[in-house]
Amino acid sequence: MSDQDSPQEPAFTVSLNGSGGSVRGWVVVDSLYDGLAMGGTRRTAGVTEEEVAGLARDMTDKFTLARLPIGGAKAGIVADDADREETFRTFGRTVKPLLHGGIHLGIDMGVTPADRAVFFDAAGYDPRYRLGAPDMPIDWRTYYEPLIDATGHGVGVAAVTALEASGRTGPARVVVQGFGAVGRAVARFLEDRGHVVVGVADVEGTISAERIPVADLVAITDEYGRIDRTRLPQDVTVSSEPDAWLDVDADLLILAAQKHAVNAENAHRLRARLVVEGANLASGAQAKEKVRAAGAVLVPGVIANIGGAASAALAVTRVVPFGLAAEARKAWVFDWVGDTVRHNTRDLLEIAASSAGDPLPELLAARRGERR
Repeated sequence: MSDQDSPQEPAFTVSLNGSGGSVRGWVVVDSLYDGLAMGGTRRTAGVTEEEVAGLARDMTDKFTLARLPIGGAKAGIVADDADREETFRTFGRTVKPLLHGGIHLGIDMGVTPADRAVFFDAAGYDPRYRLGAPDMPIDWRTYYEPLIDATGHGVGVAAVTALEASGRTGPARVVVQGFGAVGRAVARFLEDRGHVVVGVADVEGTISAERIPVADLVAITDEYGRIDRTRLPQDVTVSSEPDAWLDVDADLLILAAQKHAVNAENAHRLRARLVVEGANLASGAQAKEKVRAAGAVLVPGVIANIGGAASAALAVTRVVPFGLAAEARKAWVFDWVGDTVRHNTRDLLEIAASSAGDPLPELLAARRGERR
């Protein structure tokens, strides 16, 4: 069924210039499985074709590791000063043949569910219907929007699994870099399980304390993850120094923001012995090598950060038991994400314990063999 399991080059790349309007961007389909691929749409000022290709490759790896019958893709739109709604209408008209041809594009950094609704509408695309597949009995928003915390849930499961594998029995000190939807969900998940958040970073800097109550911090955080400094309690330390979250005394670091947050230039500052990637491309290859060389453990995003992508893929491939009532269906998806992340995290750590170097290629090779 797999048209391309692990190509050295993407299956195909489309440059976007607009249809009935102007838009600059790319869609990269890294791999196809039974003619299908999917991934999010990123809209930032600095997005590049190379970045989109890397994100698409990550999607291939995510779905391979999760044993989902779909390939990896990604879209990127270069943000400009144009009218937002018109940009997404133009995008929808431009990618219409791809959406209807089996390339499902969703949301990513800089793109909201409302934006997705605009480009779906402009393309006349409804994920409920696809030739050769049974119809979804509910609309996309009804299915997907209750699953907004699925990514944070999976990242939390990866963190707890890795902590347990290290033999830790007491509370871990946690730093969360990035306090958007994923960062907030992971922080709640870990606090609910007895761990202590001691540091949080947003776009303005780092906040640290012996204990930061997550609910109190969420209450003063806007929808974009920006924390209101004027409403912070007096017992917290605030730093605007770049990457100060690396310097906080912690056991666990969650990366839930920009790409290459940990890189070759700052990896030496890492104090946490466990790093879990809750964002795409959260650390570079050289940084990963330096983390391993320092004796720390890193769980990559292709394992931990699958909740949102998997939730969508489970529906696109019609794996979800749609006959379940809404709450039961949500619980089923969360359980599926948690079980998949737990299994892959354990297997990755077992490989890492028995051999030197990056354990991910060996795990990917095993999963590719299982999926054929």
